[in-house]
Amino acid sequence: MQRDVSSYAIAPSVKVKLLNAGFLSAADLCDLRPLQLSKEACISQEEAVEVLQAVRCEPGQERAAAGRLTALELLGREQELGTIVTFCSALDMALGGGMPVGKTTEVCGAPGVGKTQLCIQLSVDVQIPACFGGLGGKSLYIDTEGSFLVQRAVDLAQAAVEHCGLLAEDSEQQEALKGFTVETILSNLFLVRCHDYVELLAETYLLADFLAQHPGVRLVVIDSIAFSFRHDFEDLSQRTRLLNGLAQRLIQMATNHNVAVILTNQMTTKIWSGQSKLVPALGESWGHAATQRLILHWDGTHRAMTEHISRLCKGYLTKESDGAASDDLASTITRSQPS
Repeated sequence: MQRDVSSYAIAPSVKVKLLNAGFLSAADLCDLRPLQLSKEACISQEEAVEVLQAVRCEPGQERAAAGRLTALELLGREQELGTIVTFCSALDMALGGGMPVGKTTEVCGAPGVGKTQLCIQLSVDVQIPACFGGLGGKSLYIDTEGSFLVQRAVDLAQAAVEHCGLLAEDSEQQEALKGFTVETILSNLFLVRCHDYVELLAETYLLADFLAQHPGVRLVVIDSIAFSFRHDFEDLSQRTRLLNGLAQRLIQMATNHNVAVILTNQMTTKIWSGQSKLVPALGESWGHAATQRLILHWDGTHRAMTEHISRLCKGYLTKESDGAASDDLASTITRSQPS
């Protein structure tokens, strides 16, 4: 990649510092980390992240993604990737079998509605052996709010192991259960704690290397995407640029590495014409970042789910959940016509 650094949409003052430090082309930046670039070019870490986001070089992957496919070939590829079962039959039905692999899904909702619960459940479910209809993969959980509870993960892992034990019928499934234990589930759930948006952006920049080193990972969770970007941001245009770059990187990761990317988002109040309504945070432009968006909210004593994609789906989840792999997690989901 020989594109000149001066040709990228980077602040002029930053371009000067990059050129003075000897970074003339995008190839000079490919192997650098944000902290290293910050030190060598005498720029802030935030500016380093923006520069590396603008360059976004992943040798070989662009050429692979550029290959032409027919719609039938694309359908076959997506079916081969499979989905991550949620053990909620109504929710799985609405999602076409579960959370799709190779795509990004945003889960929005008010505090306490079950976003983190769902993410931890998926981090366990992605590890279900293939003979039970699972993917037999691993998961990466990026926690920005400090809301990950390891005891909750233990409870969900135990429930999944017990549930699969009840389903085991043949010798293959019995043999698979020997390696599907609470200990192995926790060992295959990688956890990263990010305290601000700089750490989060740096982590996503390093994500390609991590996935290359851990090809068994089939799920990446960021809980939440909003927390790091809703505070200490005076320049909203900069926030929009960073979020757009982040969204594009996550889409590339999902496609190139065949992983499901789950993002949680908070809710905010939008007021117009004297009326208020809860809407997902981070603005309207971010609303188009993910492949599909699930909005969880309370409907009386039940949790309701609305799916925004090419259609509108609604479902109701029970208020209390043991976290067990059970159809008791949800009642029925009905589909409505596209809005």
